Amino acid sequence: MSPCPHPPTAPPHPPPRSGERRPAPRSQAAIAAPEATTEPVPGAAPESSTPSKVILITGASSGIGRATAQRLAREGHHVVLGARREDRLIEVAQEIEAAGGKADVCRLDVTDRVAVTAFVNAAAARHGRIDVIINNAGIMPLSRLDALQADDWDRMVDVNVRGLLHGIAAALPHFQRQGSGHFVTVASIGAHQVVPTGAVYCATKYAAWALTEGLRLELDPSIRVTTVSPGVVESELADSITDEAAREAMRAYRADSIPPSSIADAISYAIGQPPGVDVNEIVVRPARQR
Repeated sequence: MSPCPHPPTAPPHPPPRSGERRPAPRSQAAIAAPEATTEPVPGAAPESSTPSKVILITGASSGIGRATAQRLAREGHHVVLGARREDRLIEVAQEIEAAGGKADVCRLDVTDRVAVTAFVNAAAARHGRIDVIINNAGIMPLSRLDALQADDWDRMVDVNVRGLLHGIAAALPHFQRQGSGHFVTVASIGAHQVVPTGAVYCATKYAAWALTEGLRLELDPSIRVTTVSPGVVESELADSITDEAAREAMRAYRADSIPPSSIADAISYAIGQPPGVDVNEIVVRPARQR
């Protein structure tokens, strides 16, 4: 497990061309871990035929982010984990390494654009390239609009929208120089439907969907773009609800849910497609959710 270094604001040299591999640079404290390989990991799911990739994941300390990190590491990818709760990130990385995988950890607040840029540049400097960024960090403090929970509204916009934009802005220059890359946005079923108490949350997820689709349309086809919209998933997301009425309604709403590993499976599927195949959007929800 390698901690997050503090790199220069730009990579020390241009990333390699698509398909080329370089050894991790020996700058900054020389603590780079070896590149992940496609060798099978003990206790892992069936080995993926996808070449090993350097994959960045925000919001990786719990829920979908944690499950995705574990799934992709089992497939032989090197995961770079970012979240605010560094102690939880270390736990995830230790679990991954105990199973034979490779992970870096970095305390990260996605609302801090400078920090997100440093997070991405550190991974590029350490591994010579980045292949995928999964913008997963999000919060969901639901409430009715007439409850006037303006602080919660601001937090959702900051994390769910600005945090996504920060990830895009940080990774895009690397992908363009490489001539390859993959953006994965974890949106929500809330990007497709609005529910009472969810107006602001759904608005942020509509925004996440629109930003990601716009990115797909604007970019060269060598850079792939995927939106994954989960339905009700077992997670800590509802713990951020401060409005008691909304919290009670959410308990009933979440009676039927699916494990975060189901979303990790969908993300793995999108990442594992050949370069010429771009999985634009996946909606995954419990069979009983309507």
